[in-house]
Amino acid sequence: MAPLSASSLDDCLASTQVLAFDIFGTVVDWHGSIMREMQALYPSVDANAFALAWRAGYQPAMARVRSGELGWTRIDELHRLILDDLLPAFGLAHLSEIERVHLNRVWHRLDAWPDSVTGLLRLKKKFTICSLSNGNLGLLTNMAKRAGLPWDCVLSAEVFRAYKPDPAAYLGVAHVFDLKPDQVMLCAAHQDDLAAARACGLRTAYIERPAEFGPTQLKDVSPQAGNTLHVRDMHALADAMGC
Repeated sequence: MAPLSASSLDDCLASTQVLAFDIFGTVVDWHGSIMREMQALYPSVDANAFALAWRAGYQPAMARVRSGELGWTRIDELHRLILDDLLPAFGLAHLSEIERVHLNRVWHRLDAWPDSVTGLLRLKKKFTICSLSNGNLGLLTNMAKRAGLPWDCVLSAEVFRAYKPDPAAYLGVAHVFDLKPDQVMLCAAHQDDLAAARACGLRTAYIERPAEFGPTQLKDVSPQAGNTLHVRDMHALADAMGC
């Protein structure tokens, strides 16, 4: 897809009414948050490896739901399945049920990136802002409460019973707000998520999060064709959206 002309971009942004945000890695720092918690609770464990291994189980676990091997399962339960498989490899098979439950809920306690809250508050003045995450409603609500994320609405794959990149998740946002798909913009740090949203007719904004997997494993955040916007952070997004 060719880049939008300046006038076409202005028209596109003028028609946008809802900004829907991916959460893990885009709005919150899952890797750094899990590392900090692991270092505090279990200092003998390689916190970086643990965080990466836990996250690596995310897509395979959702694939089990998509394939029908598992019925509809909330991310909290999928995180717990992954965690229970991981613990022996990291010398933590001895953890009690209470300790496992507490550790699994680290995903409710993830810290926002430094620019997220202030950037979202700027955007909220002009647009309706909501989450669009595979995280379940309780997780996203607890996270928002703790981190001060100022959502107008918390939307989740749980609402649509369809994990991204299922079209039902993206089109569901437009349906909730009674809008056309191109009046919704998905904002995310993951090109595959954005590509799936574009295929459903949504506008897309790529937000650079080079340190999503840690400062020693920087991501390639090069622009890719097709996105409506490519921005450095939430404040750059607010600037681009005229907020």
